[in-house]
Amino acid sequence: MLDPAAQSRNPVGNGSARCASAPGAESAALPDLLLIERARAGDERAVEALIRRYIRRLFRVAWSVLMDEERAEAAVLEGCLAAFGDLSRYELTGKFAAWLTRLTYNQARALRDPARAGRDAAPGTGPMTQAAPDAAGAERRDLQGAIGRLPEAFRTVYVLRLLEGVSGIETAACLGLHETTVRTRLYRAHRRIEPGAAGRIPTTAGLLEPSPERTERIVSRAPARLFHGSIPTTSASAP
Repeated sequence: MLDPAAQSRNPVGNGSARCASAPGAESAALPDLLLIERARAGDERAVEALIRRYIRRLFRVAWSVLMDEERAEAAVLEGCLAAFGDLSRYELTGKFAAWLTRLTYNQARALRDPARAGRDAAPGTGPMTQAAPDAAGAERRDLQGAIGRLPEAFRTVYVLRLLEGVSGIETAACLGLHETTVRTRLYRAHRRIEPGAAGRIPTTAGLLEPSPERTERIVSRAPARLFHGSIPTTSASAP
């Protein structure tokens, strides 16, 4: 990580000065590598665009570890701060989405309650699990419960592969596993998911997604802390 003085001058990389922010729509259409270069130069819009692009994946991975929406939000925020607080650690030869996911995954594991680690726990409450008046809400709660009953080691692989559609190779990079381990855990997860739920999980809209309000909090808070506040020391790291 950068030292505090360097962070206050330019918290996201080695650029000499903050560049002019591009319009939000323009930033959202740019490829990762160009947004990363702009973020390194201090462009807040570029940071926002990258977080918004991957926030669903990050939140789902964090929830798969913590099974609690509030703590998952905290893990995503800390993962983004760890990433954008020192983009010089990101190697352009690797996939940015996998690197960012790995940082968030590590943050989620750091926030885990030791008393709950190693055993199944009931899914936490929050916008995804609150009672809903419609059938779609009940369907999401039932399927979330089915995923939540998986052991954590299987659950995170299942979420990345089935919900996010991430390849086995990239899932391995996200979680620091061998690709063979990913295949084995996915197979075992499939064996544990109730047959009635297995076919509905990949196609159910909104499953394990952050609420719009939660999304906007993360997207706004991360750049605000990077550019206008202090960045706490983070414990998680990724190669």
